[in-house]
Amino acid sequence: MRKIIAILIMIAFVGIAANVVANNGPAEIKIDAKPGTITFKHAEHQKSVADCATCHHKGLEAGACRSCHDGAKAAKFKDAGHKLCKTCHKKNNGPTKCKGCHVK
Repeated sequence: MRKIIAILIMIAFVGIAANVVANNGPAEIKIDAKPGTITFKHAEHQKSVADCATCHHKGLEAGACRSCHDGAKAAKFKDAGHKLCKTCHKKNNGPTKCKGCHVK
């Protein structure tokens, strides 16, 4: 009986680990903004950013960026996003002009 329980625990552990590795979030994220919608290509950014904490500084469990970046608890999402994204885009030749990310 103990062997069966141990095997079931190992199977569950492997299944959970495989799910965590496979779950890299959505390939693409749409962010609505006044100057136009940003289509954030999450999968492409994951290939070039080695550490998720570069963007997800509070961890994935913290939820959506705007849950904290509301201007009260932390800088507005617009300000935080512009600072983070534009800094990285300047270093890596990404778009830095408004219409490079915001599309109406």
